[in-house]
Amino acid sequence: MHLDDFVPYRLNIIAELMSRRVMPVYRDSEGMTRPEWRVLAHLARLGTATAKELGTASAMHKTKVSRALQDLETRRWIKRSRSEEDRRFNQVEITPVGRKAHDTIFPQMVALSDAVLADLTPEERRTVEQALTAFERVLDAPSLR
Repeated sequence: MHLDDFVPYRLNIIAELMSRRVMPVYRDSEGMTRPEWRVLAHLARLGTATAKELGTASAMHKTKVSRALQDLETRRWIKRSRSEEDRRFNQVEITPVGRKAHDTIFPQMVALSDAVLADLTPEERRTVEQALTAFERVLDAPSLR
């Protein structure tokens, strides 16, 4: 078996290439890192979450999540407060300034992603979307919950 025939390897390469394609949007406009963007994007979707929930949703190690949260808090894009349910944890929420940054960046990233997908035929695009849905289902992708 060749590495190029190993599906996890190929998916990782594709994810990395796509991520590099959209990275200039958040890096060049806001000076954000990939972990910062991922945390902000998940908070925009979730509203509030704990650091642990963000780590699960983004599939990132807790140290990367923690560092991203510190940097986003410094920018005042998120705020933390003690969880009422469990005082051991902080609830994190996106601020209006963070929401504005997200809402500026996200459409640009979608446009870049769509431009890449536009090079596929309609049949290829359907096939890719169906394959991704199948992978998410069988792997129970935490970021989609």
